[in-house]
Amino acid sequence: MFRPGSPLPGTGPARGGGSGGSAGAAAGAGSARRGQPRPEAEPDTRRPGAAERMRTLVESNASAALVIPGTDPAGGQWPGQGCCESRAVTGEGDVLLLVPAASPAARAAAHARDGDLAAVMEITDVAPVAVPHRIRGRAEVAGWLTPVSGGERAACARLLAERYPSGPLPGAAWTPLRLEVGEGRIDDLRGEGHVEPDEFAAASADPLARHEAELLQHLAAAHDDLLRGLCSLLGERERACGAWEAVVPVALDRFGLRVRFCADGRCFDALFDFPRPVRDASGLRHAIRALFEAGSAS
Repeated sequence: MFRPGSPLPGTGPARGGGSGGSAGAAAGAGSARRGQPRPEAEPDTRRPGAAERMRTLVESNASAALVIPGTDPAGGQWPGQGCCESRAVTGEGDVLLLVPAASPAARAAAHARDGDLAAVMEITDVAPVAVPHRIRGRAEVAGWLTPVSGGERAACARLLAERYPSGPLPGAAWTPLRLEVGEGRIDDLRGEGHVEPDEFAAASADPLARHEAELLQHLAAAHDDLLRGLCSLLGERERACGAWEAVVPVALDRFGLRVRFCADGRCFDALFDFPRPVRDASGLRHAIRALFEAGSAS
């Protein structure tokens, strides 16, 4: 799997308490070796599992492409096999993909024997704000690709329309395909994970994913002072609060806010936990307000 980010010798992650508790800065030898700033091992109850993170990425607007191994006689991978214009997940855990009708992926699926076409969907997650080491992670979903049959096209179109109300629909220009998930891998800011089909089908996407980009962009553009105030929750690193050239919100999920502190070409991440996992936009507003109040009061 791709390892996000570039090596950052000497940097380490920190963890912040969303309820106002101090954050311990940890020397991150592993984090520096692996690249993107990452937290130390987190308790399972305080972080989303690999299946939830992968499901979130699959259902997000992150860039995705299809790769069909073995189609190049020279041993390479067929370039440009299929850019996924839109995608959705069925109740059974299959991934519906809408690809250009003229794409190699659509043609290959149409001529393959039923369920015999192996494929990998590659997803790249990029932070929606300008920040060093902007690629937050990648996921690979491997499985078997088949065309959506005529009788299923209407249901497929409805599901895709729910996810992308203004997007294209199956027709002469766009072909719907079904990816039956065989296995998945994710490598992101939370770590690495392997996901089985039943885990993927049972998981739910993070409920805040649809709000994340807009909120991070708003915080970065309009609330630099509040973000810098969170430095007071960083324990030993608090002494360097005035030295950070950039303080950027880089990720958000129902468990908390991740902020990247950078100076002199070096960065570290801090995770600021919410007091409890957030379920919706209303709860998120309260959690963010409480977090910033804690930073201002410290």
